[in-house]
Amino acid sequence: MKRLMFAIVIGGLGVSILMSLAVWQYQRLLWKEGVLEVIETRIHQPAVALPSKPDPARDAYLTVHLDGRFRPQELHVYTVHERLGPGYRVISALETLKGRVVLVDRGYIRANDKTKTRSAGEAQIIGNLLWPDEANSMTPPPDLDGNLWYARDVAAMSKLLMAEPILAVVREGSIQNSGDEFLPMPVSTALIPNNHLQYMVTWVALALVWGGMTGLFVLRSRSSGRA
Repeated sequence: MKRLMFAIVIGGLGVSILMSLAVWQYQRLLWKEGVLEVIETRIHQPAVALPSKPDPARDAYLTVHLDGRFRPQELHVYTVHERLGPGYRVISALETLKGRVVLVDRGYIRANDKTKTRSAGEAQIIGNLLWPDEANSMTPPPDLDGNLWYARDVAAMSKLLMAEPILAVVREGSIQNSGDEFLPMPVSTALIPNNHLQYMVTWVALALVWGGMTGLFVLRSRSSGRA
């Protein structure tokens, strides 16, 4: 009997833990869906003027319009386009008509276009504010001599380009008298992972297996008289 009770207690405890993890993942799923909905709303809302003091928490993904002139210096961030392969995001400083200088992610260029000279010039763009959190302990430091970055480090880039620590990712725009072709890589929720449903299903399945194995053990113990 003690052996049977021990199996029931362990089985019940295991199922409780696994189901609590499933409930937690369900709560995370609801939270993530809410976050994605907020992001989608901000991305596609009408463009507004750049706030005087953008806040990363309040203004992330805010759609803004910027008019000004690009400065000639570029920073190249290594990336891989899903269709075109390896290339670079081009980050430039834009001096607005009001005299502010902000970073702009102008979009994708192919790897063999890295050394081409691109025009600066007056620009009118619509983009989304972003404070990327791309760098981690495994991210190599930038090669400043080779102008090669492996993450969009807003703080370091703004310091190098003498701009405010603000990044706008181009959604659409134009540069006067420019034949340059940047392929915009606008902010999107498509690459934001949301695997909580799969995790929830996994924990539920494990709970069912655990409960089933416990029930099978109890039935066999009773039928064999080993309880």
